[in-house]
Amino acid sequence: MSSLRDKVIFITGATRGIGREIALRCAQDGAKLVITGKTAQAHAKLPGTIYTVADEVNEAGGQALAIQMDARDEQAITDALALTVAHFGGIDVLVNNASAISLTPTLETAAKKLDLMWDVNMRATFLMSQACIPWLKRAANPHILTLSPPLNLDAKWFAPHLAYTMSKYGMSMVTLGLAREFADISVNSLWPRTTIATAAIAFNFSEAILRASRQPAIVADAAYQILTGGRCSGNFYVDEEVLRAAGVSDFDRYALSPGTALFDDLFLPAHKKH
Repeated sequence: MSSLRDKVIFITGATRGIGREIALRCAQDGAKLVITGKTAQAHAKLPGTIYTVADEVNEAGGQALAIQMDARDEQAITDALALTVAHFGGIDVLVNNASAISLTPTLETAAKKLDLMWDVNMRATFLMSQACIPWLKRAANPHILTLSPPLNLDAKWFAPHLAYTMSKYGMSMVTLGLAREFADISVNSLWPRTTIATAAIAFNFSEAILRASRQPAIVADAAYQILTGGRCSGNFYVDEEVLRAAGVSDFDRYALSPGTALFDDLFLPAHKKH
């Protein structure tokens, strides 16, 4: 498949950052985007609502349906899918992008934070996938793409932020299991080579690391390559590797601060310089 025209793409956490960028990239093909998130009214510190992103999708050439949805709420998921199918007739792609982060060590991780990360990351990914699969099985080239890392059991990724790591690896385990269980659906994960300039990085890392990050467009371009490809399943893709395989060689355009040494994202081995 070389185009996403008229494909129905359901994205969780699409009001800003990577989710928004994936929506806009798919909209360029004339895709039908379901923009979901909790933010329906402008936030004092965070840009974007489901409605502003829907407007951007329409302006970019796509068709948008904005649905306020908390991905932790099973009934909200059911209702959102009913609205999607009623409006667009089905679902071709699910992008599990919604995520919560708290890079706290064990003794500083409150139960409330643990529950938030487990519910938004693993639980929502499982429930969203579970609810979409009956519809995806009817699609011509169905995909589930989850924004989660390769499974790396090196203890150095657990010790500094055990709860967060477990929650993100929980998402990756959903990918691993579904890819084997549902052979007729392409189920994959995608993770950035470097930190990405999003609100999560701005709030959880230093300004220096933010400056050493790439823009969300690199993840969106990699997601587009995966979603427009043929059958592929059980892969843990890294954005830069996907784009290099597609012939991309100029990565400076993705840098937030060109010329600044890039900061490797979590869960990946040290960056091999090209």
